[in-house]
Amino acid sequence: MCSSIRAGASTIANEDSLHQEKYVLVIHGGAGTILKKNMTPQKEAAYTAGLRDALNAGYKAIQAGKSSLDAVEATIRVLEDNPLFNAGKGAVFTHDGRNEMDAAIMNGKTLEAGSVAGVSTIRNPITAARAVMEKSEHVMMTGRGAEQFAKEAGLEIVDPSYFRTQERWEGLQKALREDSIKSKLDHSYSPAGKLGIENIDNKFGTVGAVALDKAGNLAAGTSTGGMTNKKYGRVGDAPIIGAGTYANNNTVAISCTGWGEFFIRNVVAHDLSALMEYKGLTVQEAGKAVIDKVGKSGGNGGLIALDKEGNAALPFNTEGMYRGMVTADGKITIEIYK
Repeated sequence: MCSSIRAGASTIANEDSLHQEKYVLVIHGGAGTILKKNMTPQKEAAYTAGLRDALNAGYKAIQAGKSSLDAVEATIRVLEDNPLFNAGKGAVFTHDGRNEMDAAIMNGKTLEAGSVAGVSTIRNPITAARAVMEKSEHVMMTGRGAEQFAKEAGLEIVDPSYFRTQERWEGLQKALREDSIKSKLDHSYSPAGKLGIENIDNKFGTVGAVALDKAGNLAAGTSTGGMTNKKYGRVGDAPIIGAGTYANNNTVAISCTGWGEFFIRNVVAHDLSALMEYKGLTVQEAGKAVIDKVGKSGGNGGLIALDKEGNAALPFNTEGMYRGMVTADGKITIEIYK
């Protein structure tokens, strides 16, 4: 396999290049203010290696003839186990000093879906989401109920301390200090302030994958630790089918990352599929349209989308988005910056 990483103009985002290749797996590791000037060479290399490991895991599954669901789950498990990403081991902390994770997965062939939200003891939430889809009559489970179900389903349960990383803990302490300063100031809040987020990048950080297998079936999955300093059991778009995650063999598979409230309000993932199905837009046109809509309503973020022909789109309106893709012949491309 060959791989590349480029700064500056996005090769991945170039629509002409997208039409020339058939992609079988696309991933993201979150969007936000990701600037090369703030990235050390060592950390950039670590992120690149993490994305490549995830792509290799999913591609290996597809090459072995496994389903797109298998590829999506394998890919996201690698990212959940990597503390660099805000999912699983790298999940951020809530206001109360907990790690609460959400995940969803969807089968484009059958429109079956599963998700979990607010879980704190399941090592790989994406696997729990798949178990909800395949081993229950439900679509979404939350909190302790989801954890009990996962345990009964034989999934790996860990002590909550497993998810603690020093970097994420320090991120919470910074957010708490900013909250303390903010509470002493007499000024009107922006929408970000109303949500308890002065630094809106606290909410960016999700991992996701979309895949097309050899049988022509699509699947999508998303996993996240949510937003730093979140309160009141807040849940974002990642585990909500049609908002942050969606897959339909007739159109496209999508995984979103960004300010979840805006992706929920705009039903972004399903809207992208609907634009393709009802208006005949290409995946690139539909992807741009929905991210433009998010931006106009005040939100930030991005998404990855893969259509039934293997055409991909990776639009985002932030300074960067960790992203990568692999073609049917194994060519890997990874990018970070705008």
